[in-house]
Amino acid sequence: MRLRSVLATVTAGLAAATSLTAAAGPAVADTRACSPAVSITSYSDALDKTTYDGTFVGNLSALAVDRGGRIAALSDRSSLFTLDRRTAKPTSVVNLADEKGAALDSEGLAVDRDGTRLVTSETEPSVRRYERDGTLVGSLPVPDALKVTPAGRATSNLTFEGLTLLPGGHTLLAAMEGSLSGDTGGIVRFQTWDRTIRHHDFRLSAQYGYRTDTGLGVSEAQAAPDGRLLVLERGFTAGVGNTVRLYLADLRHATDTRGIDTLTGQDDVRLARKTLLADLANCPSLGAQAKQPQPDPLLDNIEGLTITGRTPDGRLTLLLVSDDNQNAVQTTRLYSLSARLPRTVNG
Repeated sequence: MRLRSVLATVTAGLAAATSLTAAAGPAVADTRACSPAVSITSYSDALDKTTYDGTFVGNLSALAVDRGGRIAALSDRSSLFTLDRRTAKPTSVVNLADEKGAALDSEGLAVDRDGTRLVTSETEPSVRRYERDGTLVGSLPVPDALKVTPAGRATSNLTFEGLTLLPGGHTLLAAMEGSLSGDTGGIVRFQTWDRTIRHHDFRLSAQYGYRTDTGLGVSEAQAAPDGRLLVLERGFTAGVGNTVRLYLADLRHATDTRGIDTLTGQDDVRLARKTLLADLANCPSLGAQAKQPQPDPLLDNIEGLTITGRTPDGRLTLLLVSDDNQNAVQTTRLYSLSARLPRTVNG
């Protein structure tokens, strides 16, 4: 579906039918600006602490646009919801499992062109393919170094947090949340797979290094229409709250690091360039309330991001979601934002 069509069915529908809360007064862009590049349109807490078909609607870690403009929403407790394109309320849920029938620590989601779902689990980590009904149909290879210790050099719960298909659907990218043992802290790896022409599946391909801000990890990576990446960096400090920053990253001149054992910021290794689009603590709160201390009451543990369309003036429309960890002091919150991407990435 064309991006503009998705915008009409998803973004407008959310605003109309889920009581997305907006600031009072006239629609003046400056009153909703988070930065010169990013504005917040609305938010909704309608899903918070609800259930659907006996399944808790929360722990949401990833979003993806599905066929017909519907939204696929992934819980890290191994549940995959479909949200109505107009109301954002669940219309179906399937439970996912690994090859042995065990639940996943499911964190990243991409909907492939045939409608199957590519889903990461942080446990190993893994990338598996599922039919729409939750049937497991296969898995992708993962480099040994990216596996959780002792099988590899990754730290448990800091592996494949983001997943996205690049434009054209020929390349899949998974973003590690944290650094490998031996790599300099703050440098994380983005792994890619290229689709094979003969079998229409994916094989291991290039890998890239990306430097996060101090104290933050990658919670999501989403390909923009031009092939660059929107990257969410997130952290939490007790008594202070969440830090959530949206970056634009460019891999085009980055070094392929799959043959480099340790990344230390050495001069001969070019990391992905990035530029800050917005620190979401600077967004207007729009009347949102937080259940625990936050720099901005609008903030929570934001983990999921998908691109839903374009505005008439060319800005990307984004849908974000927070993971409440099924915790009384956290909120499942949907956020609608718009972003104008700069022509170049300077960092």
